[in-house]
Amino acid sequence: MASVYPAGVVLVAAVLIQSALTVVGVTGGGGVGYFPAALMLERGIPQPGRRVGLGQLSARDSVRHRRMLQSTSGGVVDFPVQGTFDPFLVGLYYTRLQIGSPPKDFYVQIDTGSDVLWVSCNNCDGCPVSSGLQIPMNFYDSDSSSTASLISCTDERCVVGLEAADSGCLENKNQCGYTFQYGDGSGTSGYYVADMLHLDTIAGGSVTTNSTVPIVFGCSILQTGDLKKPDRAVDGIFGFGQQGMSVISQLASQGVSPRVFSHCLKGDDAGGGILVLGEIVEPNIVYTPLVASQPHYNVNLQSISVGGQTLAIDPSVFGTSDNKGTIVDSGTTLAYLADAAYDPFINAINSVVSQTVQPIVSKGQICYLMTASVNDIFPQVSLHFSGGASMLFNPQDYLVQQNSVNGASVWCMGFQKLHGQSITILGDIILKDKIFVYDLANQRIGWANYDCSTSVNVSTIENTGRTEFVDPGQLGSNGSQQNAHLNRLILQTAVISFLLHLLSLRSCLFL
Repeated sequence: MASVYPAGVVLVAAVLIQSALTVVGVTGGGGVGYFPAALMLERGIPQPGRRVGLGQLSARDSVRHRRMLQSTSGGVVDFPVQGTFDPFLVGLYYTRLQIGSPPKDFYVQIDTGSDVLWVSCNNCDGCPVSSGLQIPMNFYDSDSSSTASLISCTDERCVVGLEAADSGCLENKNQCGYTFQYGDGSGTSGYYVADMLHLDTIAGGSVTTNSTVPIVFGCSILQTGDLKKPDRAVDGIFGFGQQGMSVISQLASQGVSPRVFSHCLKGDDAGGGILVLGEIVEPNIVYTPLVASQPHYNVNLQSISVGGQTLAIDPSVFGTSDNKGTIVDSGTTLAYLADAAYDPFINAINSVVSQTVQPIVSKGQICYLMTASVNDIFPQVSLHFSGGASMLFNPQDYLVQQNSVNGASVWCMGFQKLHGQSITILGDIILKDKIFVYDLANQRIGWANYDCSTSVNVSTIENTGRTEFVDPGQLGSNGSQQNAHLNRLILQTAVISFLLHLLSLRSCLFL
């Protein structure tokens, strides 16, 4: 009898645990507290033990990242993120796309400052064939994809392309061509192609890894400037702008995703982050309106404060008009202040730290040599926008560590001056370690300081308060009782198993 009782305890415990696992593992349906399938978040990391040179990433790590979406017609589209903001490591964030049939991988820079997705084509002149980022370089070939088709000059999609670039017919061909010029002087030209984009879409608690959607994108046959350099070369640029040719607009028009996307870019050396077509929901997010009728993500910067003191800068310096204004641009590594705002900003910083450290010029940059922590010396900085939204920066948010000299660290200013210009550009050094939401449907941008290695709330449902909370190990539901029920079930199972274990020990004492 004594020998049978423990076996019964094990059997009961096994049944209870198996029941709990069944509830946890099932996806879809109307059950209680379901886990979504896991997603891979890829990160570019430097070699262990030392800071590597620019563009010399030696390995990639991965972490589990789960999200879930309430029932909608579309879903949360998730992209892996690699790279870092640090110009001494990588200086850009990029993602991996799969295009064509059969699908082929392309690594493309995440760029909110342009509108069109383009990749290098097999007949490209000047395209790099290797990358210091240690990623494989691929070339798109429309002849090798069974779902590819060229866009003719009379195609209405070619007319849409006029919004985003200098488009027109290629010479002696009925093909819709384009030419892009970027702010750093680089450029690309080519023609438009239609093909299938393969997506990881999270909807209703499940992930469809092989879902496809037709898109139009650029096939680059010529690249100039920095795009030709192999040190940080990628296969193309993923434009996240507002125009009709952007992938955001194309997917929204097909009902695949809403007109909102979000990112949370990690600021440490490991880099990576989160990029979704959907809204990251966080209670601390503040919003400012987008400036209407602008080709970029323009916002109204009104003032800057250093150490709590508002700088004496004429607000008109930040006004938006032709060749003026403040732009949010993930394709820019650092931050750039309008000429008239830069000197007051730097002077305010230097006046705070002058008793402790003195600025030095290193390779044309304003830097500081110090042995103490920058957070103990440098002040906080705040940017104030229309609608009452402010963006707060600690010293490590606007300074970049360049190297070390005789035990002292060299920190350089992440804000640069745009000589003779009235444009302010908020690049990756500003965007990192924050949730950013680009709500195109409501014409606003929101942000919140955030640890981008942790979980996020993601939703594509507009005008509802219900979202799904996901962390790396457990799914919860804000405002719902599903996860509470699941937690109670697991807790009850653990308690019952523990009590039965005590009973078995007690029975053994009386043998």
